[in-house]
Amino acid sequence: MCGIAGVIQTAPDRRAPSLYQSALLDSLHHRGPDSQGSWHNEAGNLSLLHRRLAIQDISPAGHQPMSSSSGRFVIAFNGEIYNFVKLRDQLTALGFCFQGHSDTEVILAAIEAWGLDQALAQFEGMFAIALYDQHEDRLFLVRDRVGEKPLYYTFNDGNFVFASELKAILAVLEKHHKQINPNALGAYFKYGYVPAPLAMIDGVFKLGAGQKIS
Repeated sequence: MCGIAGVIQTAPDRRAPSLYQSALLDSLHHRGPDSQGSWHNEAGNLSLLHRRLAIQDISPAGHQPMSSSSGRFVIAFNGEIYNFVKLRDQLTALGFCFQGHSDTEVILAAIEAWGLDQALAQFEGMFAIALYDQHEDRLFLVRDRVGEKPLYYTFNDGNFVFASELKAILAVLEKHHKQINPNALGAYFKYGYVPAPLAMIDGVFKLGAGQKIS
């Protein structure tokens, strides 16, 4: 199942990045009890976090967040790419070498080879992806076309926070931000679920199926 989260601190905050990290990772423990990982950019204002449930590759080679072979891209990924073996064979033919057997490593190689949009078009599976491009200093959040894997995000006093679960977002929100969104509540009673981009908490949003933001 795994869980991903992260934060971009763009405003002064009394909480250090380590406190954000601890709150987010602790709240996602049930999604990935096998291991946890964190990665921070050189400026120290961006953190990518991951809770791992090891399935495809249970070795340390599948640990996340994971960097691409060139070091340009860093990913925190939740889900499964069903056709990753086929893609891996194509990428091997292009000269890519792989250290492990995870679909995460194949995702990174595909993005290196074809670019993000073309790579996403070839992925068959369910996924939520947080991808940081170090060359462009740009974070991308992506959700699979059917919307099987959830991803929530918000601005908390000027800081951008995202996570696999609303529970994790709530773990870092200030008390005055934890208010029910009446539109989301109304949609839930009408449809039996909360449609994207709404979330049950006011000011929190759910990434739509097949959506990419940066």
